[in-house]
Amino acid sequence: MGKMNSDWSGKMKTSDFYFDLPQEQIAQDPLSDRSSSRLMVLHKKTGEIEHRTFTDIVEYLKPGDCLVRNNTKVIPARLFGTREDTGAVIEFLLLKRRQDDVWETLVKPGKKARTGAKISFGEGILKGEIVDVLEDGNRLIQFSYEGIFEEILDELGQMPLPPYITHKLEDKNRYQTVYAKYDGSAAAPTAGLHFTEELFQKLKEKGVLVANVTLHVGLGTFRPVKVDDVTAHHMHSEHYFIEPEEAEKINRARREGGRIICVGTTSCRTIESAATEDGTLSASEENTEIFIYPGYQFKIMDELITNFHLPESTLLMLVSALAGKEFVLRAYEEAVKEGYRFFSFGDAMYITD
Repeated sequence: MGKMNSDWSGKMKTSDFYFDLPQEQIAQDPLSDRSSSRLMVLHKKTGEIEHRTFTDIVEYLKPGDCLVRNNTKVIPARLFGTREDTGAVIEFLLLKRRQDDVWETLVKPGKKARTGAKISFGEGILKGEIVDVLEDGNRLIQFSYEGIFEEILDELGQMPLPPYITHKLEDKNRYQTVYAKYDGSAAAPTAGLHFTEELFQKLKEKGVLVANVTLHVGLGTFRPVKVDDVTAHHMHSEHYFIEPEEAEKINRARREGGRIICVGTTSCRTIESAATEDGTLSASEENTEIFIYPGYQFKIMDELITNFHLPESTLLMLVSALAGKEFVLRAYEEAVKEGYRFFSFGDAMYITD
């Protein structure tokens, strides 16, 4: 079998998406000014790479373009509880609300959270009972409390920072976009962390439209690809919704010749899941398991603003589907050499024509 070209969509190996990243380039803390991070600009047509500052993004966007952002809000989903009978401490990570007060959770240590175990959080302000153990080891927990769940969670919960961030987050809001609106994510849509209200104001003055979609980010986002054949990887399901007026805003921008530019891979996955083959978006509320890797034909997204992702991750595969694997890996190599900061609190990349 000869050399594969980059858009060949047959057997792609996970190891094809590996790159070497020095530990010290993983950003541990957010910058004091969100928009002062670096911005690497990838020009797909010419293969040119530019090194800019994030605020320069305004220069690249044109009147009539539509910026699509994910306005999900991260909930302080990490809870520490004690078993009422033994006093054992158990860590819970809320993944998704199944019904009113029943949540699917990740638990450690799992052996202490068997069905029927009763857990107390925050000296009993919140109580829980494990009602089921799912096939993948996640637990369903039924909560009971007085008052409003979100307020209790805000008091007791911690932000569920990704495992590669070891520093304590001083300000909960820094793992939240300035436009976060609807509670429900276990992880932030991190490309949006670079934007400030001032930057949105400048874009508005320039005539750039902004549309909101909502996808509640699950931890499947961070789940490593454990199979060698990329196409055999199965994505976790995530819930999204798009309001009619937002769908219309995006459709109108396309009809009038504007580019659709997604802020982050979650916005991209939302609109690509909801679009018809001809690239029309309709208002919808669904779950998606879309997995985008090289060979995928984008239906609606033209360009992408994103962060630097983990080696061999589904996010790196999505970016490679848009810009080509060889170009992306060359850019990543340059980012390592130029001292860019990686992952959630790191620098940004803009992929344009």
